[in-house]
Amino acid sequence: MKLRYLLTMTLAVSGVFAAGQSPLRYPDTLQGPVSDNYHGTQIADPYRWLEAADSPDVRTWIAAQNQLAQPLLEKLPQRAWIKRRLAQLWNYQRFGVPKEAGGHYFWLRNSGTQDQNVLYVGESLADPGRVLFDPNKDSKDATVAVTRFEPSQDGKLLAYSLSDGGTDWEIWKFKRTADGADLPDEIRFTKFFGLSWARDKSGVWYSRYPQRTDRQDSGRGDDLAQPAIYFHQLGEPQSSDRLIYKVPENTERTVSAQITDDGTYLVLSLEQGSKENGIRLLDLRPPDAAVRDLFYDWDARYHVIGNQGERFFVWTTQGAPNGRVFSVDVRQPAGLNRQDVVREGPLPIEQAAFIGGRIVVHYIKDAHGVASVFGSDGTLVGEVPVPGLGTVAGFAGRGDRSETFFSFADYLQPARILRLDAQTLRVSTWRAARIAANTARYETVQRFYQSKDGTSVPMFITQRRGLKRDASHPLLLYGYGGFNISTTPVFRPAVITWLEMGGVYVEANLRGGGEYGERWHDAGSKSQKQNVFDDFIAAAEYLIAEKYTRAGHIAISGRSNGGLLVGATLLQRPELFGAALPAVGVLDMLRYHTASANARQWSADYGLSENAADFAAQIKYSPLHNTRKGSCYPPTLVTTADRDDRVLPWHSYKFAASLQRDQSCANPVLIRVETRAGHGAGKPLWMQIEDYADQYGFAANALGVPAPR
Repeated sequence: MKLRYLLTMTLAVSGVFAAGQSPLRYPDTLQGPVSDNYHGTQIADPYRWLEAADSPDVRTWIAAQNQLAQPLLEKLPQRAWIKRRLAQLWNYQRFGVPKEAGGHYFWLRNSGTQDQNVLYVGESLADPGRVLFDPNKDSKDATVAVTRFEPSQDGKLLAYSLSDGGTDWEIWKFKRTADGADLPDEIRFTKFFGLSWARDKSGVWYSRYPQRTDRQDSGRGDDLAQPAIYFHQLGEPQSSDRLIYKVPENTERTVSAQITDDGTYLVLSLEQGSKENGIRLLDLRPPDAAVRDLFYDWDARYHVIGNQGERFFVWTTQGAPNGRVFSVDVRQPAGLNRQDVVREGPLPIEQAAFIGGRIVVHYIKDAHGVASVFGSDGTLVGEVPVPGLGTVAGFAGRGDRSETFFSFADYLQPARILRLDAQTLRVSTWRAARIAANTARYETVQRFYQSKDGTSVPMFITQRRGLKRDASHPLLLYGYGGFNISTTPVFRPAVITWLEMGGVYVEANLRGGGEYGERWHDAGSKSQKQNVFDDFIAAAEYLIAEKYTRAGHIAISGRSNGGLLVGATLLQRPELFGAALPAVGVLDMLRYHTASANARQWSADYGLSENAADFAAQIKYSPLHNTRKGSCYPPTLVTTADRDDRVLPWHSYKFAASLQRDQSCANPVLIRVETRAGHGAGKPLWMQIEDYADQYGFAANALGVPAPR
């Protein structure tokens, strides 16, 4: 295949976004004859060849796009200031939520300038800790990251997983805690799932995919296949690991394993989509015990949070869209002896944990986190003191220890790590961060607005105190809206740069998320996915009507499912927006499920084009299929990474090619493809700074926002 590349690099960078500027000349992307028949409708897919990510032609195309985009981005004056400021703002000591085992505490720490977080262990909460593993020494470009860690119950051994180059694939390694010495064991072909230690430390249960058989990628698993549960015996090669359980009746279901605190049961969670799952149980005491069903009607979500002997505590959405917690004696039929412990209430349960014989329930209240503690009999013990309107996360621990940890963050302050005693409800600060910024001059307010169908939707607006609403302010609007994930306040250094440039930052809590429980999620899924885009558009219209900003002075941003959101809305209402930043987006709704078994799991939210009703909904909003020749779209920067194996980068390649082809005005459409990076997890600090500098510099330039002096 021969490709012609027409690269015109003589445009003055300062005029790239200027009115009346001649359009950029983009790489000439070949259009092929491929088309597919969907339920009697023929749909062209001229850029199908871009799905062959490692082919020479696609690598050449990526290089040509980067050769166009990178020089333009790097010369933006706003970008240089943002990059310098981000380096200052990110330079603060930060910690992860610790795990305790056998009197040892394990945590991740970053000094502030390290590209990757470092794994530490301490012998008490006052102990500053010692380094167990520093991934910054493992690669020249700092793209090896610690993704998970799991100590044995006595804390004497530690398993930790690594991601190389941004991939979701993980490699598990093992250490002795006392001296940090490496064990020879290594586990590959895993992603998304943790592991569980045997009580005697003889080995671990874990979920793994089959090994790929092709020569090019034989070191990775085959994520088009089905994972199964294995037991790895320490000291033995992975090739001798024992198969424990494979889902026999449905090849599309994944399975993960978690051992109970007392070491008596292996809880098997079978997943297929985000709305229902099944639970099976393996009693580890009899040597010949068979796996049996615990909850297997596939009628709701179930999650075992802990046990007291044979009495299991389970969080579920069964008969309770906002969630509830019940107990069940696993020796009896599960459907006959359920007893409500925490009944469904007006607030959706984000998470529940069994800590020190009590149940800690993390709720979402109008898109921010709150938490309560209940006795094992369901009696409300009290509320967890939470510092304000922000994001709460953590609460891992054991049923026989009252200590647990959680983090709290908001838009203006980074995460602080807090310790909770579930018996006394006392909360104390373990670690807190300080940043190089005066955030007291800013504030976050919550507002509610009406969507197209009259639904009330919340948003958080972060702005300078005393802001005059005169329609003059550049505004960055962020959203997600999917997979029952609540968009709650989190700290991002890039947001501080936007505020310091005089901007307003807004996050809208769209349907499809989990802010108001399963009903809110359902209202933004499958045939109702358009509600998510309507909510986002209505947010922009509200901000214009309330004179925070004006049409054409809004930049929209979103990642992954949020990239779909940005792609769809920039096409549906281009006149509202002055810049669009779809990042690692799901942009081809007709073929997303062909990428991997994991991607097919998204069908609970998106549907599948092989079903006529789902196709009828998808084709109306799929960004790839809704660009229109002759339209004027806002300046758009598509960003992705060539090693993203969660949302494969060809989504972004094909969408960028289509948008470049159909753009009728001078507004630029650029795609920036990062190499040695994936979907986002494990991205080194230097790469995150470059990424945000590209995106926010592009948006600032498009909206005419000067860099501060």
